Order: sequence, then structure tokens, then C-alpha cells
Amino acid sequence: MTDNQYAPLTANIVRTLTDKLYEKRKAAALDIEKLVRDLHATNQLSQLEKLLTVLRELAMASNGHTRKGGLIGLAAAAIALGKNAPPYTVHLIEPVLSCFNDPDLRVRYYACESLYNIVKICKTAVLSHFDQLFDVMWKLSADTDQNVRSGAELLDRLLMDIVVSKEDFDIANLMSLIRDRIYVQTSSNRKFIVTWLNVMLTTPAFNLLPYVAEVSDGLFRMLADGQPAVRDVTETLLGQFLQGIHNKPEALSPEDRSQMVSVLLAHAHEDEPPLGRKLALIWMDEFIRIYKEKMLPYLSTYLTAVLPSLDCEDLKAKSVNDYLLLLIDMNSKIDEQTMACIVEVLLKFVGYGKQETRIAVLNWIRHLNATMPSQLFVHMERIFPVLLGTLSDTSDEVLLLDLHLLSDICQSNTERYDVDLSSFQLSEDTLKNLAPVSPSLVKFAVSLLEMFRAEPALLNDRGVLIIRQLCLLMEPAHIYRALCVLLLREQSITFIQNAVSMLHGVLLTATELFILRDQLRKLEGKDSISLFECVFRCWCYRPIALLGLCLLSQNYAQAAEIALLLSEVDMTLDVLVEIDKLVNMIESPVLAYVRMDLLSASHQRSLSTVLSALLMLMPQSDAFHTLHKRLQAVPALTVIGKESPPSKPKVNFAPLFECLRSALTRRQTEIRRKHRDVLLASIQKMNMR
Repeated sequence: MTDNQYAPLTANIVRTLTDKLYEKRKAAALDIEKLVRDLHATNQLSQLEKLLTVLRELAMASNGHTRKGGLIGLAAAAIALGKNAPPYTVHLIEPVLSCFNDPDLRVRYYACESLYNIVKICKTAVLSHFDQLFDVMWKLSADTDQNVRSGAELLDRLLMDIVVSKEDFDIANLMSLIRDRIYVQTSSNRKFIVTWLNVMLTTPAFNLLPYVAEVSDGLFRMLADGQPAVRDVTETLLGQFLQGIHNKPEALSPEDRSQMVSVLLAHAHEDEPPLGRKLALIWMDEFIRIYKEKMLPYLSTYLTAVLPSLDCEDLKAKSVNDYLLLLIDMNSKIDEQTMACIVEVLLKFVGYGKQETRIAVLNWIRHLNATMPSQLFVHMERIFPVLLGTLSDTSDEVLLLDLHLLSDICQSNTERYDVDLSSFQLSEDTLKNLAPVSPSLVKFAVSLLEMFRAEPALLNDRGVLIIRQLCLLMEPAHIYRALCVLLLREQSITFIQNAVSMLHGVLLTATELFILRDQLRKLEGKDSISLFECVFRCWCYRPIALLGLCLLSQNYAQAAEIALLLSEVDMTLDVLVEIDKLVNMIESPVLAYVRMDLLSASHQRSLSTVLSALLMLMPQSDAFHTLHKRLQAVPALTVIGKESPPSKPKVNFAPLFECLRSALTRRQTEIRRKHRDVLLASIQKMNMR
């Protein structure tokens, strides 16, 4: 080792500087300080650069003690240069940066110490190497050695102070560096990033709000960190970001808002950590209050996040949901695409496992129907089957709300829903018969019949309940008119018969239909007569039910004609069961006036004919004996009124009986076809053996 080798440093200084003892290295550093001052004072700048080159080589040497000496020497040179150091920043800082990857933790620690002194002296000049400095400190924040991490923290705070002092600092570059590291998993690295964001956010000279959409997803992920300290500082930072948006809403562009909504939706999901869900919904609540109608295009996204969380009182879901409903009230119309997306989400959650969610969905549909009926009606073909399916819900509260919703929709008038009945491709006669019924109820009836046809079990198991509840909430006459008229369009006789059996049973037994029964009995006015005719035509496919309708309406002469026609009907088990039910109904309180008419001079003959015909058709069952005893109780002489010529019926029965004969013919043809199909199937089965 010679003086020329390290000039302008002497071999002795270099030997002392690279000694393993810290005290000797420190003494050599003082000598370097004096030498640097002298060289700069005498303007020997070339010698000064040579000295810095020597120190650089020492800092990058293979020997650990030599590297430590080089680091101390570089720091000493920076201190000696003082305010004159900035031009030499590259010579001072680059060798130190290379030492942070050293496997020797002592070298890394001395590198922190050296860089701290260099940065403290050079100040803003070091920002030309900001990217490298930031990367080094980010790595050091997760260093395995506590002393190194502590040294890095001091250096980090110093660099932050320098950045904050420079008003024209390139904040976009910093955010780019943070964005590249935002998804890091290490807790210490996360805390480092949050600390930088917090400092920048609280510095008035810098505006970080335009970048919040870029880093928000990573920050929300940090809320699931295993370290409470990281979660706490991240929660605080997100709160500061939100407050900043509240103070300066215009800082977020429409694109940023859209990106933020997507991020918030992801973190409001029920599978996300509780803290993340909580803050995401707080943000969503604040966003709709800040931006109001500007958030309407994201309404479906909001609902996706809010609806599954309504059962959690700790979350802001209910507050968000309530304000969204208020937004709908304040805006009479939304675009069709938004409405379609809303309906899609509502239908997705209408069968959700949580009762609170199902109730909220039905409330939303009801609210949209009240505020935007025309827009909602476009989607009724999808909504109606879902609402009908909800009638089987196990929750009484859901069921009640669903029925009220169906009632609201179906009782809406034609003017409110801009819908033409001709759009249903109905015949002129059908449209005429449906004239008193609202288009919404017609559409409902179409959907209901489609459901019953597709799911026979629904008709058998829930049909009575559905019809009874609907008649309780809506006008029973309109319900029966719509269903009867539309049933006549059906191709399947079996389906018509099953539907008529159910409707007839409800008509004769349900307390909710008392007014309808009274209306069919008195037949006062054109609407009542028209309704009777609609029901009569439909009931033609169930002659026993038709007989019951005539008894209900006290048209006994026509009932007698129908009873005589029963001899032309195949007495299947199904028909005998119907007769049995009708006899039991005659004995019920509902038809007490029919039994009293057996004493009437005007009705006794025709009514006795009807009952006697039924008696002749029945096997000798319990119902047979019941009816037989009833007929035996009829006195030979009438005791009420005087016999008078039969009054002219209010209904023109001639075309109705034509309809009956046509239905009976069609019914018999269908029965023969079924028998033939069974026979052919049996023959085919035998041939295959």
C-alpha cells in the first residue's frame, strides 16, 4: 500500500480508515474532512474528485472493513463539503446505494448512517436519485436487522422532510413508485408505503386525490394485515383520503369515480375481512351523498354490495340502501341500461338466504314500481315469475310484502303503464273481454298461467294459496276474469281442467271471495253478466264445476240442462270425485240459500232435477247417502211462494251452451286420444319383448 496508490489520500489514512476498530476509522474520517476542506478551499477540484473516486472504490471493495471505511469516508467528505456538496452528489451517493444489498448487516447499517449524512448535507440535490433512494428505503423497511431498520427510518424521515420542502416535487413519479409496490404482502413494507402516503396527503402543496383510485385497492387489502399497527394506520389514511374527497369532490374525475366504485364493490363483498367491508360501505355511503345523481349509473353496483350486508348492524349497508331509495325519489327517470342492470341485480338477490336481503329486494321493486312504473314494466316478464315464485317463501314477512307488491303492480291503471293490450297478441274477442282489466294484471295472469303450466306442482300445492291471497289484496272479479279468458287460449285440456278445478274450489270456499260470489249470484249490471259469461265458458271444460257455477248463480233451469248432458260425459274417477266435492259444497254454509230454494215454488222442480241427476250418477258413497237424505227431506208441496212462470234469465245462455257442447266434444276427443296413446304404447311394449 503506497501513497501514490490512493492519492491524494495517504496510505496511512487509508489503512486507518479501513481498520476493523471503529475508533480508528472515525479518526481517519476526521483527517479526510480536513483534507477535503483544504482541497476545496485551494480550488484543487481535480484532486478532490480523485479523492472521492478512491472512497468510491473503497466502498465497493470486497473486504467488509474496507467497505465500512469507504462509507465513513464518503460521509466525512460530504460533511466537509457542506453547502458545496450538491455538485458532487453523484460521487457521494451512488457508492453508498450499492452497499445496501450487502449481506453483512453492519455494512448495511453503516450505509444507512453514511447516506443519512450525505442526504442531510446535499438536501434537494439527492432527489435526482429519488427512485433509487425510495427503492432502497422500501427494502430496508423490511430488513432482518432491527438496527438497520431503525437507521432506515431516520433516513426515511429525513428524505420525507426534503421532499415536503420542495413544492415542485414530481408527485406523479412518487405515486408511480407506490403504485408498483401497493400490493406488497410484508407488513413493514406496507407501513412504509402508508407512511409516505400519509405525509404527502397532509402536505398542502401536494394533491394526492387524483391518484386515490390507483392505490385504493391495495390500501383496502392492507386492512387485512396481520399487524394491528398496519391496519390502524391504513384505516386512518383511508379516512383522510375520504375527508379530502368530501372537501374537494371535483378532484375525482368520472373515470376515477368509476374505478373507485369497482374497488369498493370488491371490498364490500361478504367474504372480505370485516374492517375492509366496514370501510368500503362507509366510502360508498359518503360517495352517494357527495355525488348524488352522478352515482345513479352505478346503482346496480351499489345494490350488489349493499343487499347481502343488510343483516349487519355494524355496517353502513342500511344507510346506503335508504339513501339510494331517496336518490330514486329525487330522479324521476334513469336510463334503460341502468334499469336493466338494477333489475338483474334485484332478481339475483330475490332468493338470497338472508331474510333482510329478500325484504329489501321486494321493497326496491315496489319502490321502482311507484316511481318509475313505465320503465320497470318493460322487465315485468322476468320479474313476475320471480315474484310468483317468492310466494312460496318460508318467511311470513317476505310473503306479505311480495303479495302487496303484486297487488301494487297489478292494480296500476293503463295510463300509468304505457302498455297496449294488443301487444299480447290476443284476439279481438279476448281483448274485449279483458277490457275492464288493467294491462298489468293481464300480463300478470299470462305469467301466472305460464308458471302453472311449467310447474304443475306449483298449481297443485300453492295454487289455492296464491289465488286466495291475491283476491284478498286485489279485485277478485278482475283476477277471475283475466284467468278465465286467458285459459281459453290454452292448448292443453288437462291443464285447463286442473286450473278450473282449483279456481272453482277457491270460488266456492274462500271467504275472500264472498263479494265475487254475491256478484255472480245477483248478476247486476253488464260487468257482472260479462264476468259470468267468461267464467261459464272456461268452466265448460269441467262440467261438474259448471254445474256448481249455475247453482251458485241460482240458474237452476240451466243447471238442469247441464245435469242431463252429464250422461254424455265419461264417468271417470276424476268426474266422480268432483261430484262428491260438489255434494259436500251443497251441504256447506256457503250454499245454504241453494238448499232453501228446494222449498221455493219457482226453483224446486229444476233444482230437484239437478240433485236427482247427480244422485243417479253417483256410486252409493257417503256423499250419495247425504244427498239422498236431503232430497227425502224436500216436501211434496212447496212452502215458499207461489209457482210462477220462470223469469227470463239475465244471461243469454244459447251461445254459452254452444261453447259447452264444443268443449264436451273436445274433451271426449282428448280422452279418446289418451286411451289410444295408452293402447299403442302397450302394443309397442309387447312387440319389443
